[in-house]
Amino acid sequence: MDNATREMLDMKLLDEIQEVRSKNNINWMDVLRLAFRHSPDEARELVGRINSDDQRISELFAQLAQKS
Repeated sequence: MDNATREMLDMKLLDEIQEVRSKNNINWMDVLRLAFRHSPDEARELVGRINSDDQRISELFAQLAQKS
C-alpha cells in the first residue's frame, strides 16, 4: 500500500473514531449527571480520580509526541 492510500485510510479511521467518541462523550456526561444527582459526594471523589488519571494519560501522550 502506498503512503497516499495509507494516509487516506488513517484519516477515515480517525473520522470514525471522532464520531464514536463524540457520542460516547454524551453518554459519559449523562452518567456524570446521574451520579451527581444521586450521590454528589461520591461523584466528586470519582471525578477527582478520573481527572488525576486523565492528567497521567496526558503526560504519557506528551512523551509519545516528543521527537527523539
